[in-house]
Amino acid sequence: MAKRCFDIMASLMVIVLLLSWLLPVLMVLIKLDSRGPVFFKQKRVGFLGRVFWCYKLRTMYINKDADIRQASENDPRITRVGSFLRVTGLDEFPQFFNVLLGQMSIVGPRPHMQADCNKFAGAINGYKFRNLAKPGITGLAQIKGYRGPTKDFESIFHRYQFDAFYVRNANFWLDIRIVRKTVAQIIGEVFATVFKNKNAKNVTAEEWNPSSLKTIQN
Repeated sequence: MAKRCFDIMASLMVIVLLLSWLLPVLMVLIKLDSRGPVFFKQKRVGFLGRVFWCYKLRTMYINKDADIRQASENDPRITRVGSFLRVTGLDEFPQFFNVLLGQMSIVGPRPHMQADCNKFAGAINGYKFRNLAKPGITGLAQIKGYRGPTKDFESIFHRYQFDAFYVRNANFWLDIRIVRKTVAQIIGEVFATVFKNKNAKNVTAEEWNPSSLKTIQN
């Protein structure tokens, strides 16, 4: 009951105080950046294996592989605005509506596409044990560094380990810790991306003005 009350209160606060003004701005940016709908909806596997429509802000160009192939690093399908949304985690914010509807929780194992859920279940015995908890916008596996595409069996297995640990030990204070660390990670990634872009610009400038040319100019 405490978890559900927290989900309702937190999702309402985010929707009213943040999404009410931020969502229209992001919708305009997405429309200006590329053709296609603002929102991307996809069938995901939820609590007890029930399938539901999961909503996100669209971060990719329209493509036929969206429901079967995970996004990868430097994926050419990702738009310019989409790259920003993914780094900041803003693409996931429409899922607060899923939380309000009771299909998701703020904290829990991330919901998988049906294709991925079946593939992972075939690789790891008892994998669907993670479905005994409502899927979350963020989770224990994510704050432990397992975000983005699953590249190999090891990454799938470790994600499952953290998800299974959460299902067995879920409690209100663990949720609070996960939310706090998720926010800290997002802020850190945003700053890292900004400084990375600045360094890239400096390197580009140095390439056009190497030390040998500086000596000649001097």
